[in-house]
Amino acid sequence: MLCRSLTSTAGEHTNTLFKSQSPSSASLPKIGTKLNHPASLPQPPHPHRTPMECLPVPPAMPCSALTRSRVRLPRVVRGIEPVTAPFEGRSKLEMKPVRKVLDDSVIEPVSVADFIERSKEIVRPDGGPARWFSPLEAGSRTAGSPLLLYLPGIDGTGLGLIQHHQRLGKMFDIWCLHIPVADRMPFEGLVEYVEKTAKTEHSHFPNKPIYLVGESLGACIALAVATRNPNIDFILILANPGTSFNNSQMESLLSILDVVPEPFHAAIPNLLKLLTGSPYMMTSGYVENQPFIPEVVKELSESLADALNYFSFLVNTFPKESLLWRLKMLKLASFFVNSRLHAIETQILILASGRDQLLPSRVEAERLCKALPNVRVRHFTDNSHTILLERGIDLVTIIKGAGYYRCSGNIDYVKDYRMPTPPEFQKAFQNYRWVDDLADPVMFSTLENGKMVRGLEGIPCEGPAVLVGYHMLMGFDLGSLVSRFLTEKNILLRGIAHPFMFNRASELLMPDSSSFDGMRLMGAVPASSINFYKLLLRKEFVLLFPGGAREALHRKGEQYKLFWPEQSEFVRMAAKFGATIIPFGAVGEDDILEVILDYNDLINIPYMDALHKRINMDDVRMRADYTGEVAHQELYLPGLLPKFPGRVYFLFGKPIETRGREAELRDRKKAYQLYMHVKSEVKNCISYLLEKREKDPYRNLLPRLLYKATHGFTAQVPTFQL
Repeated sequence: MLCRSLTSTAGEHTNTLFKSQSPSSASLPKIGTKLNHPASLPQPPHPHRTPMECLPVPPAMPCSALTRSRVRLPRVVRGIEPVTAPFEGRSKLEMKPVRKVLDDSVIEPVSVADFIERSKEIVRPDGGPARWFSPLEAGSRTAGSPLLLYLPGIDGTGLGLIQHHQRLGKMFDIWCLHIPVADRMPFEGLVEYVEKTAKTEHSHFPNKPIYLVGESLGACIALAVATRNPNIDFILILANPGTSFNNSQMESLLSILDVVPEPFHAAIPNLLKLLTGSPYMMTSGYVENQPFIPEVVKELSESLADALNYFSFLVNTFPKESLLWRLKMLKLASFFVNSRLHAIETQILILASGRDQLLPSRVEAERLCKALPNVRVRHFTDNSHTILLERGIDLVTIIKGAGYYRCSGNIDYVKDYRMPTPPEFQKAFQNYRWVDDLADPVMFSTLENGKMVRGLEGIPCEGPAVLVGYHMLMGFDLGSLVSRFLTEKNILLRGIAHPFMFNRASELLMPDSSSFDGMRLMGAVPASSINFYKLLLRKEFVLLFPGGAREALHRKGEQYKLFWPEQSEFVRMAAKFGATIIPFGAVGEDDILEVILDYNDLINIPYMDALHKRINMDDVRMRADYTGEVAHQELYLPGLLPKFPGRVYFLFGKPIETRGREAELRDRKKAYQLYMHVKSEVKNCISYLLEKREKDPYRNLLPRLLYKATHGFTAQVPTFQL
């Protein structure tokens, strides 16, 4: 009865939140009205633009129907049109668009001042209950996008994702929960309200996941909803969850706040932390990139002013009674969820701040990770309680990097993949930059007439294509390969990676749980014939190492030795799609690192033997049914000794066309012959580079540094003559 009365009255307050800017309620179409033409949409008075639209969710109204009937205004953000390649003699309309491999859409920056301005509108007392709103800048729902429900923390404004709305709107249909300051709906009522919305969505889209993004109190609501609805496919993104209330400073804050009269409650030190977290982290997003001191000082002063305005706004907006109510609700919510943790099997991603001075978020994340079977954690050492409002945090990047974005019941690493942004590209390869800086990789390719040239001119511009080569030690050459193809050829290589890099148990063994996020951001997929098939079907450029982990983690004295299986694994699949096969060789690992402890040494060490068994679990084993050198592909961490850096070389052989040879290569014998030819070409490339590098006067680091010192550090360092 409570939920029905709330939802039945919510519509009366929907259009009063932005009364000064929104069109009158009489001009809005009724829920369920079909809008056939954009011209029929009411427009706000010029030059104002309504910052968001607020919507009630009737229990009987499906989310899909409501989404279609929303009043939509023009989007705030527009992407950059695809770049067209110039061609003399053609009109602009005839120009062939260049392949777009990075998401370079314009994202308008959002500051704390924007948060305050929008919050002033949404927190105006209107007597209404909790309700959903959809941010205008997030755009309209696209086909196939899952629903994302944002559940706020103590403040209840629902604007905690304001910095992420634009990017999230490209991947989700976003609904944010607003809990008015004066609202006294109990925790159970909020859980039921969110639950009804989720059930309605699930009834219409049973094969799609529903994302619940919650922070502190909202995280407890999300966990409670998931506990009560195990049949719904939820994905929970929890930022500093409030499940650790009893072990936090909030318990003492609740006691103090109860006896301190208003307005002196604002002087409580922990209240500032509760409401604002870290004002510096929230307001100085652009300071670190300013090159001139005066601009830095100006930005810092503006940031400090924003922080003071933010705190003043929240203290004035949220009276003592409201804060007491929310804190008591959080205490109850924490107890409710902790008593039911055993029933949660939902997929969960926890964002834990290292400087959360109210909740022991880092410790709590580890506790939940051990207590729940399907939890992964991302740690943010320098962030505080209000992590989603702080600079340097991109929720879309976090979700994509953790492998948590999917549009159906199971993740499809090919279909669900979204293009990286330039910052994501920079982040993905920051751990590989030392190779470019110290080893100065040189790349050669082979033209169709057999001539070798420096650069990637011999690489075809159109896919599908399969780059087949030697896997250098620890795969440290991957960053140079992928980045060079992206910058020089506008080609995104999709790597076939070991399942270890996608496994939850593997993350628990790593010093940093986000160690493999960069590879997922750049499109790596778990090794399987199905994923290989899907990539070729989409005409992608696939990076394939038949030697796999056995080559990348070879033993002492096995440099540049190929460990390929006997079966022609990839040839017939490539021929089915007419893919171009490009063999390549790479050398230089022996000029940078040397293996001093290999697999045979480590398995004889008691502790390392136990670690080896944990790493090589059954669910990450590859080629377990094979025989010979490539069988099992045991994973281990070799002992390495760095050397005075030499140089890394790549040679891409002449492309091998399979287009038109599908019928011929169905024959296993013919396919095997081509397979052995490709292997022979890889060996030839390696042998050629090993011989030629001896004649490179800039093979060592010191001559390269001297050359750059005299010609400029952006100059291309010469190499041997082809």
